[in-house]
Amino acid sequence: MSEPVLESLARALQLDEAERGHLFDLARMAATRVRAARARKPSPAKVRPSVASILTGMTGVPAYVRNARMDILAANDLCYALYTGVLDRDRMPVNLARYVFLDHRSTGFFLDWETIADDVVGTLRGEVGRNPTDHGLSDLVGELCTRSDAFATRWGRHNVRIHRTARKRLHNPVVGDIELTGDALELPGEGLTLIAYTADVGSQARDQLNLLASWSATERHTSAPATAAQPEESDTTPTRGTR
Repeated sequence: MSEPVLESLARALQLDEAERGHLFDLARMAATRVRAARARKPSPAKVRPSVASILTGMTGVPAYVRNARMDILAANDLCYALYTGVLDRDRMPVNLARYVFLDHRSTGFFLDWETIADDVVGTLRGEVGRNPTDHGLSDLVGELCTRSDAFATRWGRHNVRIHRTARKRLHNPVVGDIELTGDALELPGEGLTLIAYTADVGSQARDQLNLLASWSATERHTSAPATAAQPEESDTTPTRGTR
């Protein structure tokens, strides 16, 4: 908004000196945020090989990487096992917000669904404020507002949340109900966030994760295609003829 327009608005609203100064400060801040948002790269659609290697190396911790639109782009083996029925290696990425609000199974997977739903909306609201020119993000919000009353109601509250750590209660078909600590770790310069789940040492959840890891390894082994038996090598050294 130009300065003459702001001056006209200040006169029309009969603002005093302090109110006028605050109005101009807000306008300058908004302009700065828009310029920064335009310069920001769009949400990445995949992870770099080195980031994928970090996930793979986290063998005892379920972890996944998501972008700002809450697309889960990659996960490690233990996370695929924990998110059985949610994540599918052949159908990635999976949008967490769509799963929470558009898939009825989410209420059985997230035992504290109401809290998760609030967190998802608060996270998206914060991201929209940081990056208002991300058309993919605005399209996602528009879709969810149209298709989910639960999302639309929460979106109308204008709550913003920054999620760093929280207790999460999930239901897994193999180990049952499990309570873990989820930590969000931002990857600077990537536009990505790594979510890792940990269990307290000596807790039931730790035993459940160990069982889940064992089950996952067995499943991967049994589902791996059988390798065809190779014929034994024969002596192909040509026989020297007689002279």
